[in-house]
Amino acid sequence: MTPAKPTHAMPPLGAHMSIAGGMERAVARALAAGATALQIFVKNASRWRDRPLRPGEAEAFRAAVAAASLPPVVAHASYLINLASPSPVLANQSREALLDEIERADALGVAGIVLHPGAHMGAGDEAGLALIAGRLDEVFETSAQSEVQIYLENTAGQGTTLGHRFEHLAAIIALSAHPRRLGVCLDTCHTFAAGYPLLDTAEVMATLAEFDKIVGLDRLRVIHANDSKMPAGSRRDRHEHIGQGCIGEAPFAALLRDRRLRKIPFILETPKGDDGIELDLLNLATLRRLASG
Repeated sequence: MTPAKPTHAMPPLGAHMSIAGGMERAVARALAAGATALQIFVKNASRWRDRPLRPGEAEAFRAAVAAASLPPVVAHASYLINLASPSPVLANQSREALLDEIERADALGVAGIVLHPGAHMGAGDEAGLALIAGRLDEVFETSAQSEVQIYLENTAGQGTTLGHRFEHLAAIIALSAHPRRLGVCLDTCHTFAAGYPLLDTAEVMATLAEFDKIVGLDRLRVIHANDSKMPAGSRRDRHEHIGQGCIGEAPFAALLRDRRLRKIPFILETPKGDDGIELDLLNLATLRRLASG
């Protein structure tokens, strides 16, 4: 399948791409899928620490991004990181891991890192949110020379995870001494699974209005475009191909055509095929169709 050329009227559309074989390979994969935006891991996401970037790897990645004329690339933090943990050991590992990711993002020219806020593990929402804000401040103060932002991602609300209410994201930002380094990533599957209305244009507009009132659309840096295998309010995070889940196509069309979101990258985290690209091609084609009307 050959990628269709995007129109100028739609936002940047991309997907999370593998960095296997070298960071710059992710850019080639994005182009092969017809993407105009890109999300990556800056290291092996299943390890606390990973190999250093190879000599010339950061430069090759930056050159590939520039040649592809991609907008600022987004990274996703390791799922191991839990800044809300009541365990001092895990908290320290999480801080160090996030600092390592910021250092890598700086080298690669990555603008921001999407981060799941964390799980309080029984300590309660208020305590967990305070821990997240305080530990983020420690990270920001240690990396004071960096311009890399952290994009707090809303969550589905499984277990004790924080971030499934817009108020959680607003609280972390309000508690932080360094709010300029905080943005937000809005995930459609997570929003829907957390119980926010998202089934038609009216519901999308209502949910965006609530987000704007509580967090502020000016904080929005990226949208994760994912349909949901699970029904509204399930609080279960199960991604599905665009239009094939419980959300359906109409809400994505409403988001993609909203002029306020025109410059916000929409990033797929939908299931991958064996080659890692073919299903991205199909999902990106669906997003382009819905954006263009």
